[in-house]
Amino acid sequence: MGRCYAEDAGFSDPVFPGLDAAGVRAMWKMLLTSGTDLRVTFTVLEEDAVRGICTWEAYYTFGRTGRKVHNRVHSTFQLRDGLIYRQQDRFNFWRWSTQALGPKGMLLGWSPWVRKRVISRARAGLDKVLLPG
Repeated sequence: MGRCYAEDAGFSDPVFPGLDAAGVRAMWKMLLTSGTDLRVTFTVLEEDAVRGICTWEAYYTFGRTGRKVHNRVHSTFQLRDGLIYRQQDRFNFWRWSTQALGPKGMLLGWSPWVRKRVISRARAGLDKVLLPG
């Protein structure tokens, strides 16, 4: 997946906001190597040489809780020279947190505190991939 991104790519979603190219590559490495049951389906809604829009669905077990997740994502891409230059993913964070975190996510998944905590833990995982050792 990392090879799909330009050297100066940018990526953002509710859990991984504001990633640069190294960050998005680390994110994909982490997601594809840490889980054992990730399955992704997608539908391309629009595409041309410079942009794309798709919806995709990820099915996986969230490692921290062992809970099953089915995340529905709307993704927009800017392309340059056949590579992803910018990617913006959107999904319902409360719906995701309800599945991934269970009752705590259902009760508090809407709160900025939970979102900040999830982002912080995700960033710590990225840092381990980016700075091994």
